[in-house]
Amino acid sequence: MKQTLASIISNDEVMPGVHLIWLESPQIASEAKPGQFVMVYCGEECLLRRPLSIHLVEASKVAFLFTVVGKGTYWLSQRQAGNNIDLLGPLGNSYFIHPASHNLLLVAGGIGIAPLRFLAQEGMYQGCSVRLLLGASTASQLYSKYFLPPEAESTVATEDGSAGKKGMITDILPDFAIWADQIFACGPVSMYHTIAIHKQELLKKPVQISLEVRMGCGLGVCYGCTVKTKNGLKQVCKDGPIFDLDDILWEELDYNDRGKEVILKW
Repeated sequence: MKQTLASIISNDEVMPGVHLIWLESPQIASEAKPGQFVMVYCGEECLLRRPLSIHLVEASKVAFLFTVVGKGTYWLSQRQAGNNIDLLGPLGNSYFIHPASHNLLLVAGGIGIAPLRFLAQEGMYQGCSVRLLLGASTASQLYSKYFLPPEAESTVATEDGSAGKKGMITDILPDFAIWADQIFACGPVSMYHTIAIHKQELLKKPVQISLEVRMGCGLGVCYGCTVKTKNGLKQVCKDGPIFDLDDILWEELDYNDRGKEVILKW
């Protein structure tokens, strides 16, 4: 983990309010693993850095997919090719593909595709078959298949039925569980809670999740992202962000009004 300046190659709005930014960063590209993140400096008006999942790595380049939700991400969305961005990372742990696994099922709720695209790339590199389940509220919020590897199968669901199957992505998840050796997920915390409740329908397949909470430092110093697990208190930035679904004490967590982030009760 190092602090580094990365030069922007491109910064495009690929969905309404969602940007894909590519940077030249040999140091991060050489060390990054799927599921890890960086802390990004977002201008003088932002006291704290913003965490971004590593979306994709190609040679010396690294990409991040992010939603514009506040002044930090808005500042980042306005940066142009040639600008330098101050990054700290890579941070956190990563998804783990078991050596005996052959079929990987990746479940993305909305912007949850952010770390899973990198995992899909790594899974295929290791010779695994990869299937992605992509869910969103409506078609305009779906990650484009143009950015997906052509070798990976994908299935789409939208809540309003404007694309793919109508309903929540968790509605169709059990249909694919029998095929999978491992399941990996990233999305709203409410999605994880639903998966945990219906774990029996997934034939007890192992599920790894990327947990999103508000982070202060990203280094395990401030303890602002502490969650309760079956193995005691854990810091999402240091011990995560990747956890086994069964390890989290879901009854000890609460969520914001969108069900996206964890709000700590204590």
